[in-house]
Amino acid sequence: MKYILYKVIRTLGYPIFLLLYRPQFVGRENIPNEGSVILAGNHTNNLDAAIMLAGPKRVVHMLAKKELFKSKISNRFFRSMGCIPVDRSIHDENAKSEAVSVLENGEVIGIFPEGTVNRTDKIILPFKYGAVSFAKKTNSYIVPFTITGKYKLFRKSIKITYEKPYKVNGDLEIENEKLMNIISNMLQKEKNSEKRK
Repeated sequence: MKYILYKVIRTLGYPIFLLLYRPQFVGRENIPNEGSVILAGNHTNNLDAAIMLAGPKRVVHMLAKKELFKSKISNRFFRSMGCIPVDRSIHDENAKSEAVSVLENGEVIGIFPEGTVNRTDKIILPFKYGAVSFAKKTNSYIVPFTITGKYKLFRKSIKITYEKPYKVNGDLEIENEKLMNIISNMLQKEKNSEKRK
């Protein structure tokens, strides 16, 4: 059975994650039930990958830094979880090829276009072009998402919101700016909402 470890860990780990962090999922119905999809959003914490896997019902292939795949055991584990290793120091053609292959197979990948956890005061870091490039090459939907709040044990304080899917058609620079603006506006809206509480 394909992705059996992924499904086992998600089945066992999902209730534990819900118990520990009580995440809120908003707009999950915006994730298409079939076909190639790119989930693209902001990166706030190393736990973001967990909430990314917990949200959608479909298997999400996360692009992850190659350092996680160093040992044979970790490589086997992350590979069986559908993760794609990325060398962030170069334009990793192997990672790009693998991501495209996953999408051409009608599956889902998850990307943090910022490329790293945002530890600054800025609402968002400049986006790399991977998400829009993959979307254009494979005619995949992009579903923008935002992760807001903090990971606090036994507190309902973290939320992931999915926006409606759309297709990429134009110039990559324009499309990348569009994606960044969508997510920035979502984050700003969430920030304003918190201030009003």
